[in-house]
Amino acid sequence: MISKRIIPCLDVMNGRVVKGVNFKDIRDMADPAEMARYYSETGADELVFYDITASFEGRKLFTGVLRAVASEIFIPLTVGGGISSLNDFDTVLKCGADKVSVNSGAIKDPSLIGAAAKRYGSQCVVLSMDVKRVNGKFHVFANGGRTDTGIDALEWAKRGEDLGAGEIVLNSIDTDGVREGFDLPMLRAIGEIVSVPLIASGGAGKMEDFCKLFKYDKVDAGLAAGVFHTKKIDIGNLKSYLRDCGVNVRL
Repeated sequence: MISKRIIPCLDVMNGRVVKGVNFKDIRDMADPAEMARYYSETGADELVFYDITASFEGRKLFTGVLRAVASEIFIPLTVGGGISSLNDFDTVLKCGADKVSVNSGAIKDPSLIGAAAKRYGSQCVVLSMDVKRVNGKFHVFANGGRTDTGIDALEWAKRGEDLGAGEIVLNSIDTDGVREGFDLPMLRAIGEIVSVPLIASGGAGKMEDFCKLFKYDKVDAGLAAGVFHTKKIDIGNLKSYLRDCGVNVRL
């Protein structure tokens, strides 16, 4: 049985780790490199690094901060933010990333997914989706959750898989930072139509939320930020708790 993964997320803005609620009300949290080292030492299975304003500001990702983070860890690192070309893939991989997350860039040019999968392998390509309910349907949002593309999230997830994405990160804007549990209805809707690993993001508030999450077998990993950054949940304690709940995790 494949182990379920616990993945902290560093949302980086202006060289600092930040956190918000529903993708708004951003507040400063910590130095990215220091926080990365902490997670690498305390049991995280992987780490995600998002330069959250790169796409909106129309610029490339801050590689200096990324190099500092990569130098501190010995776990897989997924990087996203402003990724819109194969050159961007090449840049962040050379800076220490193991996987590259595409979001707004892939919405603008879906062929980027297939081209990157062909050059680097599907295992390197992560499709990150920022999704929010609009009139009862799941819509994909771009530019850090600012722009409603009108794209149906279920159709986009399946298309991303068909194009060659090796993983999907489903970020629920509705539950982001609210800490009342993961968006299980959204996860089930996506999980029923894709076969690649599915990573849940948005809504973790307590350890029980992760236990409920992993009862849905098609979710491969739980991603969270605020509850880990503030040490409300310790990853080592979480994994012990999950093992007691019957969830297969790496201790």
